[in-house]
Amino acid sequence: MIRAGGREGGSRPAAGRAGPSRAAMKKPDGKVVLLGDMNVGKTSLLHRYMERRFQETVSTVGGAFYLKQWGPYNISIWDTAGREQFHGLGSMYCRGAAAVILTYDVNSLQSLTELEERFLALTDSASADCIFAIVGNKSVASCSSKVRKQVRAEDKMCFETSAKTGYKVDYLFETVFEMVVPIIVRQKAEGPPQTVDITDYKPAKRTKSGCCA
Repeated sequence: MIRAGGREGGSRPAAGRAGPSRAAMKKPDGKVVLLGDMNVGKTSLLHRYMERRFQETVSTVGGAFYLKQWGPYNISIWDTAGREQFHGLGSMYCRGAAAVILTYDVNSLQSLTELEERFLALTDSASADCIFAIVGNKSVASCSSKVRKQVRAEDKMCFETSAKTGYKVDYLFETVFEMVVPIIVRQKAEGPPQTVDITDYKPAKRTKSGCCA
């Protein structure tokens, strides 16, 4: 298992939900997406980090995002629905993502299995150098050792958090942000992806024989 580096605590003041503020009007420099089954606590993790409080929430419908300023960069953090009827939207939200946080419930082995069976394929639309983090939420001392053993076998960054108590939540997001920044810098240096202007397209001239000239 790759241990995530970064600094403990010390979170910068949390930004609010994206709205008509000056920061929110700026185009995000990078995108982080949370994926995982329903009821694993994705929305609660975001509330704990961005609003500094725990909130029992209803299931997310579609997707919602926060905008976080990290140094000179604006990073959007997307919360996605875990319900199966909204499953197809995940690929759309992952498009171009610099990081994906795959979230499961530490007390549910099935929620970990669902990450591989349902959600991992949605990340095909993410950035080519996308960072992946596996996060076990609802961490308590008595959580399933079977789940822990399964996670240790994964070659990814692994975290255990508790949205309810705030345990390691700042550490998770700040570690991911620090790893996303070099990706943002590299993408800005490379410039926008090259596109073809179809208005400049001219069909090939044809001879009388019908062959392309």
